[in-house]
Amino acid sequence: MIEPRGSWVAIPTPFDADGSIRFDVFEHLIAFHAENASCALLVMGSCGEATLLTSEERRAIIRRITRFARGRIAVFFGTTCASTRDTVSLTRYAEGEGADGVVLTVPPYVTPPADAVAEHFITVAKSVALPVALYNNPSRVGVTLAPETIASINQETPNVTIDKEAVADASQIADVLVASARRVRVYCCDYPKYGLIPPTLALGGSGIAGVTGNMAPAEMAEIAQPFGAGTNVEEWRRKYFAILPLMKAMYWFTNPVVVKAGLNLMGFEVGSVRQPLADLRGAKLEQLKTLIAELGLRERYARYIQRRDAFAARG
Repeated sequence: MIEPRGSWVAIPTPFDADGSIRFDVFEHLIAFHAENASCALLVMGSCGEATLLTSEERRAIIRRITRFARGRIAVFFGTTCASTRDTVSLTRYAEGEGADGVVLTVPPYVTPPADAVAEHFITVAKSVALPVALYNNPSRVGVTLAPETIASINQETPNVTIDKEAVADASQIADVLVASARRVRVYCCDYPKYGLIPPTLALGGSGIAGVTGNMAPAEMAEIAQPFGAGTNVEEWRRKYFAILPLMKAMYWFTNPVVVKAGLNLMGFEVGSVRQPLADLRGAKLEQLKTLIAELGLRERYARYIQRRDAFAARG
């Protein structure tokens, strides 16, 4: 079972001006993260505008990205669909194409009770043998996964080995680790309120699964390692507070609005968001441009940005 450790980055889906997927930019982003210490990638999460992709696009992404990423970096795919049946189908497709794993959320707008949630995840996980991660994101789906529910799912389906948490209560981290007897590896999002990162790493969590690493992969990789006997806490705090303004900026608006704007400003050409989302404009765009300059991100990653033409030539 692949178990990422460190900075696990949810990347956007790049679009051309006509709305088609730019696979050359996708490959550029994957190589960028592989060379800057991201431990794994999440493709087609909320940052990847998964709900705005067609079924054909989702399968094409899985097919193309698994082939390019193999041997470079682990890639998990968001395979949640509106129904359990369709989620099983897409998850099996990902496994057949050689995906390293999948990430599942509660299907949006349904708000099922806890027993139905557990049955949904167990059904999907039992349909495959590859690693399955659960994403507890109540602000997006209206349902909170209780630690006991996560532990029971893992007990029933041992390939559910990962829990990504996006809650504001640090006790959730400890309770998941205790309830599952540490069989479930816990990661925290860089939201809400950026407060889960220190307790997650201190309690024995496996890292950060978020979006700030899109623009600052090496910086996030440095602060995403679980705390151990050799952790220099003062140095960790310095790095954390240095990158905190960028973490806050990433959540000015719904993902991936700011992520795409930032990557475009850095020169990665990921294109616009799909409607009904709207691109970042006006004062916030100027504020983000200033922040990128203050952090020196274009300069630090200039050599990777300059390589985009080589990936464009691949088609």
